[in-house]
Amino acid sequence: MNYLIDMYNIIYKFFDKLEDKIRGKLTHYPIVYAFIGCVGIISIWRGVWVISDNWNISGFASLFLGILLTLATGLFISFFIGDNIIISGINKEKRVDEKTEEEIHKERTVITKIQKDIKGIKDILEKDK
Repeated sequence: MNYLIDMYNIIYKFFDKLEDKIRGKLTHYPIVYAFIGCVGIISIWRGVWVISDNWNISGFASLFLGILLTLATGLFISFFIGDNIIISGINKEKRVDEKTEEEIHKERTVITKIQKDIKGIKDILEKDK
């Protein structure tokens, strides 16, 4: 079991460093970045589709290529899970469907107050111009 955890950590660290380098370079070329991400995501879906139809080797190849591309570009987790879910999990927040009506109303009230405060600050800054 420890062997599997060690392997996971090695793979995770490798892709984390690789992702940082690749993402750093690709952010300067957003169209290329989007295209690579698109190819990766479509390859994953194609792989899943082909594997579910007939367990063809090309399905496994597509799935592997897609996962590799999206891991390397940092899109795998953000596309399939989403940043909001990860952040809410770290902050130990409830999902919207788990919140009560009262909790949602309280959040809405806080957000409305923040928006009013921001508008007030904006008005003050515009008067100073």
